[in-house]
Amino acid sequence: LDIAVDPLDGTTAVAKGLSNAISVVAVAPRGCLLHAPDMYMNKIAVGPRAAGKINLDTPIEENLKILSQALNKDISDITVTMLDRPRHRELINRVRKAGARIKLFQDGDVAAAIATCFEDSGVDILVGIGGAPEGVIAAAALKCMGGEFQGRLYPTDEKEKARCTKMGLCDIEQVLTMEDLAKGHEIIFAATGISNGELLKGVVYYENNMAKTYSVVMRAETGTIRFIEAIHRLDKKPEYAK
Repeated sequence: LDIAVDPLDGTTAVAKGLSNAISVVAVAPRGCLLHAPDMYMNKIAVGPRAAGKINLDTPIEENLKILSQALNKDISDITVTMLDRPRHRELINRVRKAGARIKLFQDGDVAAAIATCFEDSGVDILVGIGGAPEGVIAAAALKCMGGEFQGRLYPTDEKEKARCTKMGLCDIEQVLTMEDLAKGHEIIFAATGISNGELLKGVVYYENNMAKTYSVVMRAETGTIRFIEAIHRLDKKPEYAK
């Protein structure tokens, strides 16, 4: 098997008591998940209604027009989400000039990518630069939901470029499609909320050493999405009883 895991997507969110931190894992047959180097990736993600229509190399203004037609929405009603980082300042200005709405988040872009597939999330498209390993996990999740994710590795120095070459990723300008990142349909994705978010509620602790978790499990082969609420008796779990 290939296993891609991020035990804490949203480290800063947890440290500061903020929202949208989740624990995520994707599993697929060996060779199906890209072994992405630990560096940045330029990303774009949309839900099922816009899958196959957007492109990472297309200017954001054109992607917004395409998205407007796919979703039957005015551009002014489209919400673009991205990490709140100085590197996105120009992109933010272009989105605002195009007339779309912006929703910035502080940390954890896996949850933000997944949100594009749920209409009641209020998010229509994810763009910008985030972590490459997180991009693989997000692609696996969107494969299960029928959305689309594209990415391009974004090395910031010669050492990172050399790392790409060593890992067999020689063309760093290549747009990585869903099949490059998460190949096939034998993919399973799971996430559990750590702090409250739009996708999942966070862990709730009760008296008598008990806790409640909210999780989602997805399967690409069938398209099934399961939401699971679980109550845990922590004193019966050896890893917590120490």
